[in-house]
Amino acid sequence: MAVKIRFLGGVKTVTGSSHLVHNDRTQVLLDAGLYQGRRDEFYAVNSTFSFAPRQLDAFVLSHAHVDHCGNIPSLIRKGMRCKIYATHATRDLTRLMLEDAAKIQEEDIKYVNKINKRLGLPLRNLLYNQKDVSNAIRRIHPVPYDKSIMIAKDFHLVLLDAGHILGSSIIVLEIKDNDRVIKVGYAVDLGRNNLPMLNNPEIPKGLDYLILESTYGGRQHTPVEDAKGHLKEVVNRTIARGGKIIIPAFSLERTQEVIYLLDELLKEKAIPAIPVYVDSPLSAQITEAFIFHADYMNSKAAHAIQHGQNPFEFINLRFVASQDESKGLNMDKRPMVIIAGSGMCESGRVLHHLKNNIEDSRNTVLVVGYMAKDTLGKKIVDKSKIVRIFGVEHELNAEVVVMNSLSAHADKNDLANFVFESLPLKRIFLVHGDPEQSQILADTLSASGLNVHIPDIEEEVELI
Repeated sequence: MAVKIRFLGGVKTVTGSSHLVHNDRTQVLLDAGLYQGRRDEFYAVNSTFSFAPRQLDAFVLSHAHVDHCGNIPSLIRKGMRCKIYATHATRDLTRLMLEDAAKIQEEDIKYVNKINKRLGLPLRNLLYNQKDVSNAIRRIHPVPYDKSIMIAKDFHLVLLDAGHILGSSIIVLEIKDNDRVIKVGYAVDLGRNNLPMLNNPEIPKGLDYLILESTYGGRQHTPVEDAKGHLKEVVNRTIARGGKIIIPAFSLERTQEVIYLLDELLKEKAIPAIPVYVDSPLSAQITEAFIFHADYMNSKAAHAIQHGQNPFEFINLRFVASQDESKGLNMDKRPMVIIAGSGMCESGRVLHHLKNNIEDSRNTVLVVGYMAKDTLGKKIVDKSKIVRIFGVEHELNAEVVVMNSLSAHADKNDLANFVFESLPLKRIFLVHGDPEQSQILADTLSASGLNVHIPDIEEEVELI
């Protein structure tokens, strides 16, 4: 029986990861991420499948970012009834992320259809709702790291710690093929060594094939170890001039990492004891999940939480619940840190804080994550003199600081080292990267004599 991989999404792009591994009698899907794009494209791509979801025998989820888990409810709507395998932490975080994704879609469709109805235009359809999310979460079966389990005929699964976000996994499939076993690794996404709170990525051994991300295949990150010192400098410099530090941050992982570093700086008395506000209800829920799943963290972070030194409960930290409390922060003129969603400054409460603080040169906008092209966040990173918020132009007078050292994705050196430590490999497939980044990594690996392929969307490859 031929074993094949079909590359369904997250190919020559960084959105919508999904790949089908199958033989003549078994189909296993790896990830089902939301494809991000304009509304019509978003709905068309995410609601259409080139395979039959009902015929899937198993589904394995690597982690809880929406570009990997966000389209699972659509599969449920289309008839998927198989079990979903993931770590316990990924299951709980996925529930929060999918509930939020469904809420955002419902609000967006309600707004758009109100306008379309008035203009006599066709009403748009909802991709999925909260009921679909609940049905999806009920199908997730928690799997511990480093334990081999049979998930379908001919397929065994082992999950290894990917070191990318809490509970993230490198997926290893052992597939029986007549009188041999084919071992396939899936490291999409792969983390970095020495990230705050997380364990270093595990290295799978004895792989025949590897599906690998290439997000930063041609770039090198600033060392993780620089992050705390950089944060200390920014906070102290801004406080000295009486300003606020506004940090747009993704609710999952990046917010918790910033809180963790601030807690360390406060304990070391390296920064003054100023208020720290987390203005995102989703971030508050995710932080609770982090505390509950402390056993997925590295020994230092887990020990702190389990022995009364919880870094998410320091005395100056406040999680903002109501909109009124959020608005009140803009009336408070004291120096403070405000961590708010969304990460790319396209929606959420961070927009109100930017609107009220971006014109004051005493303040700082601290960028701690990736900002996509054409987003408000990217315009801030580029230090545009004028930025538009809620349709109104504002002068960008606040200091802008970009801190890349907290990136949770492996860079070109990390990716190459991971591959070299996983040898021998018959073939490597590079996905989850813009074409330029994937090609640079492919050239690097090929120069060492490795067999590297960058697949096209919907391409199917037989594992020989």
